[in-house]
Formats: sequence, C-alpha cells, structure tokens
Amino acid sequence: MFKNIVRALRLPFIAASVLPFVFGSLIEKGFFQPLGFLCGLLAVVTTHLSANLLNDYADSKSGADWQDKKFYGLFGGSKLIQEKIFSEKFYLALSMIMAAVSFICVLALAKIMDSIFVAGIYLAILILSWCYSHKPLQFSYHALGEVFIFILFGPAVVMGGYFIQTKIFPDLKSFLLSLPFGFFTAAILFSNEVPDYSEDRAAGKFNWVSIFKPQRSYLLYSGIVLCAFLSVALNIYYGYLGVISFFSFFLIFFAGRAAVILKNNYADKTKLLASSRLTILVQNLAGIILILDLLR
Repeated sequence: MFKNIVRALRLPFIAASVLPFVFGSLIEKGFFQPLGFLCGLLAVVTTHLSANLLNDYADSKSGADWQDKKFYGLFGGSKLIQEKIFSEKFYLALSMIMAAVSFICVLALAKIMDSIFVAGIYLAILILSWCYSHKPLQFSYHALGEVFIFILFGPAVVMGGYFIQTKIFPDLKSFLLSLPFGFFTAAILFSNEVPDYSEDRAAGKFNWVSIFKPQRSYLLYSGIVLCAFLSVALNIYYGYLGVISFFSFFLIFFAGRAAVILKNNYADKTKLLASSRLTILVQNLAGIILILDLLR
C-alpha cells in the first residue's frame, strides 16, 4: 500500500520543486527565517503533490493515460487508476487533502510574515498548477504546459523562497537566478512528452512535441537545455553566481547524450527512459551545484 501511495504521489519528482525553493531561500546572505522556510517548503511540496495527483486524475478523465496502460515510471502517469488499484475519486480526494495542507501552511506563513500578500500569491500558484492539466483551461492540452511548468518550477518557487526570506517581490536578481531551474524542469517535461506523443495525440492533448513532431523533438530539447546553461552563464556574468557554478557546465555531456537518444529512438519508449533519467539527473545535479555555490 505504501509503495503504491509513493507511486501515486510521484515522490521522486519532488526534487524539481524542493531544489529551486531551497535555492531561492538562500540567495540573500544574512536573511534566513527558519520557521518561514519550513512552512514555505511544506507548502511547496504539498502543492506539487496535489498537482501530480490532479494530473493523473485529469489524464484519466481525458483518456490520455488509458491509451497505453503500461507503467514506465517516468512518463505516462502512475497507471494505478488503469490497474484498478486506486480510483479517480481517490486521486481527486487526496489531491484536495494535499491542497488543504498547503493552504494551512500558507496561512501560517502569512501570519509569520504578517502579510496577506503571501496567500494571494499562493492561490495564484495553486490555481495555475491545477489548470496545467484540469479543465477548463488545461494548459498541457493546449501547447501551454511547457510555459507554465517553466513559470511554476522556475520564477514561482525561486522568487517565492526569496520573498519569504526578504519580503521583496518582484525582484530582478531572483528572477534571473530562477531561469536555470525553469528551463531545466521544462526540459524534463518535454523529454517526457516525446514517448507519450501517440497517446496524447489520440486523447486530443496538444503540446510542443505535437508541433515539432517526435523526430525533430531533439532540436527543441537541445534549445531548452541550451537556454538553461546560458542562463547560468548570464548569472555568473552579473556576479550572482560564483566559481562553483562553472561545474554545472560539465552536465552538458549528459544533456547532449539525452538529445542523441531522443534523436535516434524517438519512437521507442523503453529506450527513451534513458533520456528522461539523464534530464532529471541534469536538473537535480545542476540544482545541487547552484545551491552549493550560494553556500560558499
């Protein structure tokens, strides 16, 4: 049962929101509110989990996850609904529970910071995360999913962590520092969309792979990853990041390998698992490197 809950929540993907939030919280040296950080971190994690659950619910309702019932682990959903282990109602209920927990954390955070503005920002982020896959907007079904994943896992979390510590929003420095996280996470989404192309198309799910087609997807993937590394370089240029961040450029090798896999195996789901793993590895390691740079 516990293993299935972990699978339903897609816990391994939590690093995509935790790392940028931690990074944003550490940008300004001399500013660290531990209680605010913990409330914010719990809110970020539970909001992410709520969105994961709602995504499986929505993709089951649309039929996207029913096209191929095999569980791949990194793309195509958790498949627990298709395997009749959990129901759609279970996913929806658990998603709402996670959202309620996150809202309680945000209310506590608003009290700590003495700012109702926090609750307003949170509600906007929560609504966007739900609208990613759920009706009526369904961004991921109308070629906007990649844009909103960039926003939610880049500027939203990094600038959110920065705001909790400094009470400054908006802020150009924290925005520029959020760009690598946004691009790296968008690359994860895009690499995971390639193997799901046929199923998504059959379910009326229109994304950037639908525009570029799987055989050319490696070109856009390479462009997204290039933007991530260029944004790291931009922050080094402005002095926002230091010497340790240069180590992130060694990850270009792994990203390049993922692009080659996408190019040569765009129709083979089993082999495309490797490109997804490499892209997740790049995002995680880059996040850790950038965090270590701030701690220097």
